[in-house]
Formats: sequence, C-alpha cells, structure tokens
Amino acid sequence: MIDFNDLELKEPQDIPNTFIKAWNLKDAKMLASIFDEDAEFINVTGLWWHNRKSIFEAHDYGLKVIFKNSELSLRKTKVKYLSDTIAVVNARVHLEGQTSIKGKKAQARNTIFTFVVHQKEDGNWSCASAQNTDIVPGKESHIIDEEGNMEAVDYRDNTID
Repeated sequence: MIDFNDLELKEPQDIPNTFIKAWNLKDAKMLASIFDEDAEFINVTGLWWHNRKSIFEAHDYGLKVIFKNSELSLRKTKVKYLSDTIAVVNARVHLEGQTSIKGKKAQARNTIFTFVVHQKEDGNWSCASAQNTDIVPGKESHIIDEEGNMEAVDYRDNTID
C-alpha cells in the first residue's frame, strides 16, 4: 500500500502548480497525491488510468525513464468555477527534455491539461479527473492514411482529400 502525501492545495490552481513541481522533482508520489483515490487520468496518447495507484505507477516509471531529464513549465492557467466547490482548471504547459528509452532527445512540445477539481471537507482541493492533450500548431485534427499512419492536418488546406 502506497502512503500518499497530504498536500495543502488551498486553491484550484494549486493542482497544476503542484503537478508541475512534482514532475520537476521527479516525485511521482507527490504528483499522484493531487488526485482522488478513484481519479481518472488520460495522457496525450489516450492511455487511461482509473485510480491514483495507476496514475502513480505510470508516472513513476515515466519520470525515471523517458522524462528523467525533462522539465515542465506552466505558461497559462484558467480556472472556471462550476460551483463554490467544483472547478475546471485548464493549464498550458511546456515540456522539454523528454527522451526515448535509448536516450534520444525529443523536441520540446506544448500541451493543455484539463483538471476537474473539487474542494474536500478539509478545505483542500483534489483532482477527480485529468486529461493531457498535445498542441499541434496549425493543425485541426488527425487523419489516418491508407497505410494506417496518423497525421495531423489542417482542413483549410485544399490539398487534403
């Protein structure tokens, strides 16, 4: 049984701030601690984890292997309150330093995180669900070609069938 941290998260925006701090410290336990026990998390490729333990295990592996030299930075945060105790927090994040398992460095990229958060009885905020979406500049969707390869496209480009 993993003993997750008790964090002080007094505002909804503390969720992405703490996620980024934990990421940069390579502290998967702290990262997972922002989530509810039965939280949902969807990563940039659509992998879907259904509880805090799975979120911890995926990030613990990633932060030790392909993200061990990475750094996240927060570029913009927007909080939309749905009620006094429920909010959606969108965070634009920049990632640098990702590598392949063999150590090949990837280019920097930007993503948008969406966190659905709620205030607990103790006054702290917790994340019920999160999704991370890659930003593909100048593109509107993905298509799969006849060979099965996925490609980001701009539908305003008249060369697309």
